[in-house]
Amino acid sequence: MAEKPSMINDMTEGNVTKLMLKFAYPFVIANALQLVYNMVDMVIVGNFVGKTALSGVSGGGELLNFITFLGMGVTGAGQIMIAQAVGRKDHDAMSRIVGTMTSFLAICGVVIMILMQFVSDALLRWMNVPAEAFGQAHAYCSVCFWGVLFIYGYNIVSAVLRGMGDSRKPLMFIAIAASLNLLLDLLFVGVLKMESAGAALATILGQALSFIISVIYLYRRKESFGFDFKLRSFRIRKNTLLPMIKLGGPMALQHAAIGISMMFVSRFINAYGVAISAVTGVGSKLRQLISIFTRSMRQAGSSMIGQNIGAGKPERVRTVVRISLTITFSAAVILGAVFLTFPRQIFGLFNSDPEVLGFADDYMLYACLPSMLGLSLVAPFNAVVAGVGHSMLSLILGLVDGVVARIGLAMLLGKALGMGIHGLWLGDGLADFVILIIVAAYYFSGRWKTRKLLIA
Repeated sequence: MAEKPSMINDMTEGNVTKLMLKFAYPFVIANALQLVYNMVDMVIVGNFVGKTALSGVSGGGELLNFITFLGMGVTGAGQIMIAQAVGRKDHDAMSRIVGTMTSFLAICGVVIMILMQFVSDALLRWMNVPAEAFGQAHAYCSVCFWGVLFIYGYNIVSAVLRGMGDSRKPLMFIAIAASLNLLLDLLFVGVLKMESAGAALATILGQALSFIISVIYLYRRKESFGFDFKLRSFRIRKNTLLPMIKLGGPMALQHAAIGISMMFVSRFINAYGVAISAVTGVGSKLRQLISIFTRSMRQAGSSMIGQNIGAGKPERVRTVVRISLTITFSAAVILGAVFLTFPRQIFGLFNSDPEVLGFADDYMLYACLPSMLGLSLVAPFNAVVAGVGHSMLSLILGLVDGVVARIGLAMLLGKALGMGIHGLWLGDGLADFVILIIVAAYYFSGRWKTRKLLIA
């Protein structure tokens, strides 16, 4: 095996708590910037254009998130495989994983980019995007989907770096994207009055610049990176792609099932009109504030767990879970208290329409609070599922979340029990507690200790 490239951060030795906190804090900052990056469009559109454009961007954003999450299934698998290769100190395998993941996702990105130009309008109609907001949603999607390759490219680079134990450089790259997105949003939407199309263009240009800079960074450090960037190195290798698809496919299906279920629930929510659609769009972004911590602990935890499983040190995993759980649950309690205390002031940052603000209190109580608490408890255990590469359980979680829990609870409470919009919001918010039962049972069973490695 080759000498360890200098860019690798070995997390299989030393104090687990110190390593975890040092590795995780850039994830927290990066995910905070990512959330700001995603929120900026809605804040500026909501204030400069109004609730109709806000509803349109919300509907278009759901489709873009769905496509992004599909790609993240593969990059998530690649990150775990790289982490396991690092733990085993198999740097040839790491190079094969990088090349295969990049080429496979590039092909997928081109296909999706073209396909969505033909089917996005049909999907927006299926989602019941309000008629007065449809033009805004169409414009947002038409621009955004041409940037799928940049979105996938950034996630590839981030997966590679995080799998190697580098959580700081992805932070730098997303900071660049977020800053440019804010400036261009103000220019395109505020000054040039391009409305939702301007917000979409700002998003894609920010992502493109971030991706280009990240690739230049890796290329200039290709020797310490351990990947030579030669054409032959991008060859898709069957014995690498198959385990990647075996893990990434279910992860992608998990994200797809959740995404489809959220669009399905949105279909009923959007039927209540532009104001409710705008409230839900804003609220869904606010709910994601907890993801600053849950996603960070899952990303950092899965890489650290992957390395330690690869090194044959499962005893270090329990400490990772305890630290993650403490951080995520504390964050959920604090955010929940703030949201319940200042709901209208927080919603007012996005839009000052009295009809929108009138639903702020109810959305915080019925959707935000239960969702944040559920996510905070699920994330640490989910990091174990991801870190050991349990593809079948990932698929089961996605199907249960998407079909049984999210849709089932929303339909039960909103339709069958007659709670209306409050039931739809509450059912969506409670879905993660169903997943909690499954992932917690898997973790406490200890079966994750005997999982086989994914790398060949």
